[in-house]
Amino acid sequence: MRILITGATGLIGSHLIPALQQAGHTIWLWVRSPAKAHALWPELHAVSQLDQLPAPDTFQAVINLAGEPIAAKHWTASRKQALRSSRIDLTRVLCEWLSKAPRADRVLLSGSAVGVYGDTGDQLTNEKAPTTGTDFASALCRDWEAAALTQTTAAGRVVLLRTGLVLSGAGGLLKQMRLPFSLGLGGRLGNGGQFMPWIHAQDYVRAVLFILDDHRLKGPINLCAPNPVTNREFARALAQQLHRPCIFPVPAWILRAALGELSDLLLTGQRCQPAALTEKGFTFEFATLAEALDNLL
Repeated sequence: MRILITGATGLIGSHLIPALQQAGHTIWLWVRSPAKAHALWPELHAVSQLDQLPAPDTFQAVINLAGEPIAAKHWTASRKQALRSSRIDLTRVLCEWLSKAPRADRVLLSGSAVGVYGDTGDQLTNEKAPTTGTDFASALCRDWEAAALTQTTAAGRVVLLRTGLVLSGAGGLLKQMRLPFSLGLGGRLGNGGQFMPWIHAQDYVRAVLFILDDHRLKGPINLCAPNPVTNREFARALAQQLHRPCIFPVPAWILRAALGELSDLLLTGQRCQPAALTEKGFTFEFATLAEALDNLL
């Protein structure tokens, strides 16, 4: 299968591309910096402009992962616009390009996040739940998904990858948390009751390969392990894995004062279930947080 990937140089792409290569797929990359992509994968085709690619109908699959890191900087007005443009505007341009050459057997896997549901508290949330959150992240994901769904007339399937917190030994959340927890400075955030839907990077990759092959899967797919935990439980499990105490909570007011609106990402959550995947027979290699942390740390 010939596959076009955007956002390839991020954490998820670094795990996904080798697996797709091993499965025998031909990979093309649409990236901002072909030089950076070639430094990682010199054997792949990498372009910065869509008109440098083969015709759209030569691609059987498109995996759209592009987007500025959502938690890298404070959410100023300009930062919010950058987050929206790097997701929504790019997806619209991509879909307009694909629509020039529709094909019924094409699948578009487009990025999103479990944040699309807003703060769901302790309510179990599957793909049928409403996406009515009023916060910035929820609105961002809704508009991102809407941009991808314009492709439904030009592709056989559109899949919305509603991704949880991807756990990897190579970076991301665990890299950020490991140092303070290793120093014994870890603890819950706020009251610690907010749920953290997570997924091991290896299971993320396996799920994407599963979705590519299973033509029954379309629409929203929750990419998260079947056993979400609260922030308090996550902090305790990480501290235990590192053989350190977990006694330094960070009050919500400190996070709000330091991070402003961005603190919503840390103080709210979703108790998500991957119903669409498990109903079609997908099984997780790392179904519990203890298994995932034991493997990664």
